[in-house]
Amino acid sequence: MKANVTEKGAILLGKYVACDAYEKTRPLRVVTHAHGDHMNGLGQSLRNCDMVVMTPATKDFIDVIKGPRFLSRGNVNAIEYNEPIVYADERLILHRVDHILGAAQVLVEDAEGMRILYTGDFRMSNTPVIESDILVIEATYGSPWRTRSFGQEVKQELISTVEEGLQQGPVYVFGYHGKLQEVMQVLHEARIEVPFVMPERILQISKIHRKHGARIYRPLFSTKQKFQTTLLGDERYVAFHHMNRRNKVGLGEFRVCVSGWEFNSPCRQTGEKEYVVALSDHSDFKGLLEYVKRSQPKMVITDNYRAGDAEGLAIQIRKQLGIVAKALPIRNTIPTNTAS
Repeated sequence: MKANVTEKGAILLGKYVACDAYEKTRPLRVVTHAHGDHMNGLGQSLRNCDMVVMTPATKDFIDVIKGPRFLSRGNVNAIEYNEPIVYADERLILHRVDHILGAAQVLVEDAEGMRILYTGDFRMSNTPVIESDILVIEATYGSPWRTRSFGQEVKQELISTVEEGLQQGPVYVFGYHGKLQEVMQVLHEARIEVPFVMPERILQISKIHRKHGARIYRPLFSTKQKFQTTLLGDERYVAFHHMNRRNKVGLGEFRVCVSGWEFNSPCRQTGEKEYVVALSDHSDFKGLLEYVKRSQPKMVITDNYRAGDAEGLAIQIRKQLGIVAKALPIRNTIPTNTAS
């Protein structure tokens, strides 16, 4: 097969490329973005692959998340979008995608001219569609029930909710890396004139976003700095924390979780001072189908390793678009959701 998804989550394209997990038979490893479920076996890839490919922004993220010496273990090639790499008789190109900063689609063109594409994770609204012969697509929201009837009003709901919270005191925002920085940009552009406070790792990731052009111009403070600067005594600020800290910090304060797993309304109240805002960096079901339709592949493989509904998406691609589609790897269970 010219494309496959292994039991360990490696997306195989052509003869030489494995994306988002280690595969011992493939000399090239691509990291599409710096979320944990797409960095499986990265240490093994650095030790054993001829080359590990990613965008410069993804490299910067991994330097923060894993430490600056981690990537020095192997041959890392940080390439820009649309900058081709030729390996033997195949050509590899990374294309822009709307997900987190630095995320990429991966296109392999083989000696026969076959175009084999992996979308990685993506949000349809600002993602360029790449034509393909074989398409491997994410399936996070692959069920027809995972469709949103709302759109840009999510950002306004986010702004309004944070403004409401700031009238009472500090606001704690919980989300995943990349999405937290999107929230910062939305609030900055809405002229929310309060300090942004965050742990050191989120601060460093936010600075990477700014380095690569994100519009986060206001001063950013680490959690420790908050108590060492003129912020002392200021009860109005927005604190940003990773989603896995939501049961440990900001308890009793005004809290907002940004999660794509919301489909009925852009904002939902879950407690006295608790809200979930449906800010997603993944396409919903309609967006996934739209990408397949516009890419015009002859065959589609839905990623059945990562969280989602790959089986359901493959069924709907066959039913609605008449394109050969199957979910790989074949499995009886699907991993616990880690999607953002």
